[in-house]
Amino acid sequence: MLGTLNGALEVRGVSLSPEDITADVEGINELVDGLPVLTRIIVRYRLRVPASTRDKVDRALERHASKCPTAASLGGAVTVEWEADIEEAH
Repeated sequence: MLGTLNGALEVRGVSLSPEDITADVEGINELVDGLPVLTRIIVRYRLRVPASTRDKVDRALERHASKCPTAASLGGAVTVEWEADIEEAH
């Protein structure tokens, strides 16, 4: 999902260095019929963006999951959630 988000930002003219766009990912397993099954993935983005690009960043975040091949592949079997901590550089 990070690659999809980065691509969505670049299409909007927002190029971030690797230090300015990172993600932590947590997988949640639950027992289903006695088997541990991955049921949820939580992606936590950390972005440092130019202040003048905040609107573009917000739009990219709103749409990126629906365009992500990985999220689409997991759809129906694994819930994919995301959140973003955004710092605006001045």
